[in-house]
Amino acid sequence: MKLKLDENLDARLATLLKEAGHDAVTVYDQNIPGIQDQVLHKRCTSEGRTLVSLDRDFSNVLRFPPEKTPGIVVLRGPDDLFSTMRILVRTLVQALTKDTPTGKLWIVEPGRIRIHEPRDGESVL
Repeated sequence: MKLKLDENLDARLATLLKEAGHDAVTVYDQNIPGIQDQVLHKRCTSEGRTLVSLDRDFSNVLRFPPEKTPGIVVLRGPDDLFSTMRILVRTLVQALTKDTPTGKLWIVEPGRIRIHEPRDGESVL
């Protein structure tokens, strides 16, 4: 799976994704830190990359509709410490072995993933 980590995520998390066999890049890898959310959303779509972010704005499906994208993943933990983010990314990696976020919004929380699908409402992995 092709993924792009937003600037609010530690670049070391991309390594965890790569070790799991995914093509993961960061906005820093591409020299685009500070990119506007709308532009990042469009760029991920054009590159065929699922966006992974801490930015809760991306969970607004009216502003950032996931239907025609490779997917949006928003990590939500009790804090943004690296140890917490590592747990959330491992949860994501495990989920990616069973499903794909293409056309969906995944909210990754400790121990679960909430999935927003356009027609089916929300489900939990």
